[in-house]
Amino acid sequence: MKPREMRELPVEELKMRLDDLVDEMANLNIQKATQQLVNPSRIRIVRKEISRIKTILREYELGISKTKTESTE
Repeated sequence: MKPREMRELPVEELKMRLDDLVDEMANLNIQKATQQLVNPSRIRIVRKEISRIKTILREYELGISKTKTESTE
């Protein structure tokens, strides 16, 4: 998902997606440790998506960007 698409999502949706990605990352790390990882590049993709979501949430927190609901008011 591109950052532009992520910015269109509500904050609650971003937080739920972040939780899902953190769980997936933990699962991928377990698979890596047990030598069962099928797609090693998925770790990199998930790590970058986590970073993107955290960056967007931080921008909202600092007021650098406005959430979709704030910009319509």
